[in-house]
Amino acid sequence: MTSRVIALDLDGTLLTPKKTLLPSSLEALARAKAAGHLPIIVTGRHHVAIHPFYQALALDTPAICCNGTYLYDYHAKKVLAADPLPVNQAQQLIALLEEYQVHGLMYVDNAMLYEKPTGHVLRTTAWAEALPPEQRPVFQQVDSLRAAAAEVEAIWKFALTDEDTGKLKNFAHHVEQTLGLECEWSWHDQVDIARAGNSKGKRLAEWVAAQGLSMQDVVAFGDNYNDISMLQAAGTGVAMGNADDVVKAHANVVIGDNTVDSIAQFIDKELL
Repeated sequence: MTSRVIALDLDGTLLTPKKTLLPSSLEALARAKAAGHLPIIVTGRHHVAIHPFYQALALDTPAICCNGTYLYDYHAKKVLAADPLPVNQAQQLIALLEEYQVHGLMYVDNAMLYEKPTGHVLRTTAWAEALPPEQRPVFQQVDSLRAAAAEVEAIWKFALTDEDTGKLKNFAHHVEQTLGLECEWSWHDQVDIARAGNSKGKRLAEWVAAQGLSMQDVVAFGDNYNDISMLQAAGTGVAMGNADDVVKAHANVVIGDNTVDSIAQFIDKELL
């Protein structure tokens, strides 16, 4: 195998259920870097929620964030390319969130904004409090998402959560039909909504082409529905064992789950 780019989803893939990196994965990726491969994070997360993993991996590549909405350079601390949500569409979505009483977390600029602390916010905040202050993601409670949407520079995406997943599925379908936005599941109880056309696969392909490479040179690891676009586009799409069967069907290879050394074993066997 001659692949040179290693595209890595975080949650459910490179990260364990406890949001940690396996030592075997760190070591294998370090060996891959030394051999000339290019690891790159491709995640649904905001760049402010990737710091500890980016630093542990000692990467020099940019990160693809919010399901392909933007490309972020950690060393220069700037966005390199982006397709954020237009303010009018964001405000239309917020109006629907209010009407249907669905909780939304709005990813903007360098922070994540919310009106009410939902389960997702509470879980992530608890994780963040265990990090050094300089690595903590920025959560900010606001009185009105609608007002905040008119004041920020860029709106990357919305992360919606609800205990009733059936309600969430119906809401996402309604948003797609009425607003024409992109709805992708990034966790079992979370649907992400972003500008139509944004995807991990699309942004990854753009970055790979800018490096003078082809998507045939890419090995992509993922576990959820928002990873399907890059699993399909990559020369080798690798689904985790904990992935849904629908996701696995779009991969070339299925390995073990995110609690064992499956990523390291694949890298050592197929790339080194």
